[in-house]
Amino acid sequence: MHFDHGVVPKAYVGYVRKKYWLLFALFSLVTGLFLISLCKGAVQLPLLDVLQTLMLEAPSRKADLIVWHIRLPQTVIAILGGAGLAVSGAVMQSVLKNPLASPFTLGISHAAAFGAALSVIIMGAGVMASSSGDAVTISSPVITVATAFSFSIITALIIIFIAGKKEASPHVMVLTGVALGSLFTAGTMLLQFFADDVQLAAMVFWTFGDLARADWNDIALVAPVVLVLLGFFLVKSRDYNGMALGDESAKGIGIRVEWVRLSGMLAASLMTSLIISFVGIISFVGLAAPHIVRRIIGDDHRFLLPASILAGALILLAADMVARLIMLPHVLPVSIFTAFLGAPVFIYLIIKGNPR
Repeated sequence: MHFDHGVVPKAYVGYVRKKYWLLFALFSLVTGLFLISLCKGAVQLPLLDVLQTLMLEAPSRKADLIVWHIRLPQTVIAILGGAGLAVSGAVMQSVLKNPLASPFTLGISHAAAFGAALSVIIMGAGVMASSSGDAVTISSPVITVATAFSFSIITALIIIFIAGKKEASPHVMVLTGVALGSLFTAGTMLLQFFADDVQLAAMVFWTFGDLARADWNDIALVAPVVLVLLGFFLVKSRDYNGMALGDESAKGIGIRVEWVRLSGMLAASLMTSLIISFVGIISFVGLAAPHIVRRIIGDDHRFLLPASILAGALILLAADMVARLIMLPHVLPVSIFTAFLGAPVFIYLIIKGNPR
């Protein structure tokens, strides 16, 4: 942006300041919910005990065990998963020019889930941590993520091909995603049919979305990749702004449209595959979070992407806390609650007809 005599207009300064205040408010909400999440559960912990435990001065062995080995890994994976899925949805909506796009609605989540299930049940990349049916431990995460990524890439490339057709509307792309999602869901069901009882129980629970199984080993694998991809998306935010002008206009200002679209979809697919491989299918976060913050912060991707990251983390943190607390001592699948939020948003966007 160019300014006369190098002077930044007050209106623009106010515009930017407002965006930063909104981002700060979202960050504060995530921080507050993060601390509340560490306090709440089957065993209630005072906030002071949690803070002391985080500072390595736990008041008791029980507090240390609950915070560091149970709740903190679950909370961290919720933040990483929510942030990753939300920004993936925002990027897909941008590069495909489709407000209905998200990893879930385009079938990419289901493709990744099928790939992960294939690696666990057929290729032996998972072992049963217990006989309770709720614990599949990924013994070969590279194989699992690679298999999930391969199937999600196939789906992403099909969606990109459909998007390249001039007659393809957003609804056509979503219907294609629904068809592909149904295909991969059928494949997952076929794998479950041939699984033994323990594998079946574990895989069914896994397809619902399960954050409680995460441990520090999982986070050590997930966090670096998610953080690198988040940085990649933020660096590309100006390119996504340019693509909003249309392909020809974007090319006119030097944006490599095809590369930006392909790299965005590949990175979003990798992010989705990685998260789903460890926590299962989390529905609608990638759709709901970007649309919620877009109404507050606007379409400028310099602010929309970080806002989507924070909103996704906030949504999944809240859903996880509700899943833990609503039927104590039982923990419900977190995806149930993200679907309760995301499904009405999806229906609203379809009824609206031409969402932003």
